[in-house]
Amino acid sequence: PYVIERPGPAFNVLGKQDGTSVISFKDTEGFPTTGSLDLLTVSVVGNREQTPTWPEIIAAWLDPAQTVSPIDEVYPVGTTVEQSEAESTAMMEQSQQNAIYVALAKLGYEIPIHIYAQQVNKNSPSSGKVVAGDYIEKVNGVHPKDFAGLRKLVESFDGKNPLRVEVSRKGEPVTLEISPRKNDAGDYMLGIAVGFKFDFPVNVELKLSDVGGPSGGMIFALGIYDSLTKGPLIGGKHIAGTGTIDTSGAVGPIGGIRQKLFAAQRAGAKYFLAPIENCSEVNGHIPAGLQVFRVEKFDDALAAVTAIGSNSDLSKLATCASK
Repeated sequence: PYVIERPGPAFNVLGKQDGTSVISFKDTEGFPTTGSLDLLTVSVVGNREQTPTWPEIIAAWLDPAQTVSPIDEVYPVGTTVEQSEAESTAMMEQSQQNAIYVALAKLGYEIPIHIYAQQVNKNSPSSGKVVAGDYIEKVNGVHPKDFAGLRKLVESFDGKNPLRVEVSRKGEPVTLEISPRKNDAGDYMLGIAVGFKFDFPVNVELKLSDVGGPSGGMIFALGIYDSLTKGPLIGGKHIAGTGTIDTSGAVGPIGGIRQKLFAAQRAGAKYFLAPIENCSEVNGHIPAGLQVFRVEKFDDALAAVTAIGSNSDLSKLATCASK
């Protein structure tokens, strides 16, 4: 009951796939750049219908570039391969939206955010009131500008008076009264998973087929930023990296970091950007010829590639080994 995770192909987001630019713009001028900024992938061998053979598993155990994982970790019980792929595609789409937001915000654009209910948990305070697809317009008369703002408004609940939640449902205003409940951590919760819709002032198109999951967010954000600024940001260098990104610019941990280190090396990258929360998995597993720098937020990643591209002193950049 195992699957094998192997280094997958690397995709240069500053280049083309199947003759089409991975990053392009409509009605906006992009700027030429040089170098490679690689988004990395992990290939999974096996699924519930066809697991790897024992010789394949033993060979993978002996290979530092591969990992043998219990099948339930990759394909949870009750989830089909098709469902896993659909979820992975949805996460990729959200990561791309976050990447566009972060890059454009860094460039100084004002970007309105619309928060909507993506899912309503059963038996939650919002169950039977909020409907998936509702846009959250106001809480107690205040419009939440982002997720942090929404969380702050929910935490303002006094434990007695219900929150007045105004939503837009199919274009029609609806006012609801909801009393949040505390979760195990002691935080007040409405019991909904939220999604975001952005009104981007720049029409950015990201085209990268056969890649799923949220781990390309940071690299996409760097690629968009580079493509919308004059001059080659990375100075012709070959840089790879991985990490999720949220609308605050925080870079989050990902799975398969060791496979992605080897994928970067095999693609010819000399530099690698790793989320700080993955450092425990990075230390002791860096392939020869690869320099790894840790990042915690988009600004860290931007500073790192700028230093690499300008041939600056890289000893000043944080690594997973440094304090």
